Amino acid sequence: MTAEQAPETESGRASDARLGIGWLLLDMTLVSGGMTALVKAQGATYPAFQLVFIRAMIGLLFILPLIWRHRAEMTRIRHPWRNVFRISCNAIALTSNFLAITMLPLAMVNAVGFSRPLITMAMAVAMLGETVSRIRWLGAGLAFVGVLIVMAPGTSGFDMAVLVVLVSVVFGSLAIIQTRALRDENTTVMMVFYTVGLAVITAVPAAFTWQRVLPFDWIPLLGIGFLAQLGQYCFLRAYRIADASVLAPVGYLSIVMVTITGYVFFGEVPESRVVVGVIVILAALQGAAWLERRGSIG
Repeated sequence: MTAEQAPETESGRASDARLGIGWLLLDMTLVSGGMTALVKAQGATYPAFQLVFIRAMIGLLFILPLIWRHRAEMTRIRHPWRNVFRISCNAIALTSNFLAITMLPLAMVNAVGFSRPLITMAMAVAMLGETVSRIRWLGAGLAFVGVLIVMAPGTSGFDMAVLVVLVSVVFGSLAIIQTRALRDENTTVMMVFYTVGLAVITAVPAAFTWQRVLPFDWIPLLGIGFLAQLGQYCFLRAYRIADASVLAPVGYLSIVMVTITGYVFFGEVPESRVVVGVIVILAALQGAAWLERRGSIG
């Protein structure tokens, strides 16, 4: 690389980083802001299974052209049962998350959700044989202390509904582990399995709990699926353009987004323990990432 090419390369990376951050911020605005608000509002009337099923059906409409274009790959599924297990975990995680959003303040749901890195790492070590540095274990452990501060177990501030969030975290982590294990599976196959599987798995419980939808309510219900699908596109665009190390810290801004959403639309003011817990979580995760980067550079 010549001296003239180096600045150009650095400039290109900086431009990619800014563009990737922009896509990720748009994803958070659509999902953490818009979709979450719609789920919380509509969850007071319609069951979580119904909301997830509608979201899946809208997603299916979006990927129908993709299914047709890659129909040949659909006949070459390498791991059908592992895909089924992955989607089952996703269905439980998403339904639990939607239910938790309707039951708890948004900031608390998001904060408890930050326990996922620790659970995912533990599962990756136990189920995939991955190795995790001591610094990452330390950071995840301290972050979990922050989660415990938010949850306040054993005190009068503890809400049993927090267990619903933990169900979402555990099954969401299981789905991530299965995704890692399916590295040799075709990406299109995995996308189709996710959307179709989510619709199939939630169809029966949605039918049993279905509430008649008022004509005007179809607008926000369809909005949930549309914003979720659009947010997923923005998320994928962000991680295609910029490095994960650049985007990961930005992802923690979701706690700010959902807190603003909860305050503006639902009058939710975070309790002091939630604020303290979030500070501990962010400091632990960011500190561990910084120490690991510094160690790798040194």
